[in-house]
Amino acid sequence: MDKSKSYMYVALTIALLVGAYAALSYVNTYSASVEPSSFRSFTVTAQGKVVTVPDVAEFNFSVTTEGGKDVGSLQKTNTEKMNNAIDFVKSSGVNAKDVKTSGYSITPRYQYYNCGQYVSGSAQPCPPAEIVGYTVTQNVDVKIRDFSKIGDILSGVVKNGANTVSQLQFTIDDPEKAKNDARADAIEKAKVQAEGIADAAGFSIGRLLSVDESGYGPLYYDNMRSMKATVSGLGGIEAAAPAPAIEPGSQEVNVTVTLRYEIK
Repeated sequence: MDKSKSYMYVALTIALLVGAYAALSYVNTYSASVEPSSFRSFTVTAQGKVVTVPDVAEFNFSVTTEGGKDVGSLQKTNTEKMNNAIDFVKSSGVNAKDVKTSGYSITPRYQYYNCGQYVSGSAQPCPPAEIVGYTVTQNVDVKIRDFSKIGDILSGVVKNGANTVSQLQFTIDDPEKAKNDARADAIEKAKVQAEGIADAAGFSIGRLLSVDESGYGPLYYDNMRSMKATVSGLGGIEAAAPAPAIEPGSQEVNVTVTLRYEIK
């Protein structure tokens, strides 16, 4: 009987020890997987960069028509000029999907009166501002993919009815590809940096715990050149700017990554 009790006590003790060890192992494993200690991890930061050549030129042009109170007539005149300019752009090889109306407005023009005049020592009543006419403006955004045609198109839209050409800039049609390349470059540099730190400090690199990314997209070249035609009367064009020489240059895409590794 005493031997049986002894065996039972030994078995119970072993079971308790095994259970405690299993619980401790689970807690340690769970803790390491959920929240690794900041004293057992380190971070590295690196920047990746790619230089790209723009493949799309974007610009905006507008047609503005001023006149009297006959809004319908102003709209008709404005539309005819805009259609001529758009037809010229498309006939120059620009795809219809790359021509987009970005704004249309009809704005009243007012006549205001000077009410500071005195007659016989008393101020005269001031009449309200009066609408004397309207201004119709339409804006169109254009993308050009054949850079050899940029100068001719910029000056040509003015010759075909546009009053203003502005906001010329060069962009990348697929910026995500450039960003992915810059990210891959940054991660590779960060890995090399982490290996160097581990070798110098005498420890081994464990799991990758987190990846943080920051940075910015392409640095656009934007000449912000505005070529305005000389106008007279109700918008008759007397002269148009000559075709300018345009150089797209290059763009940098930068991505910064921070990698956090476990220290073994």
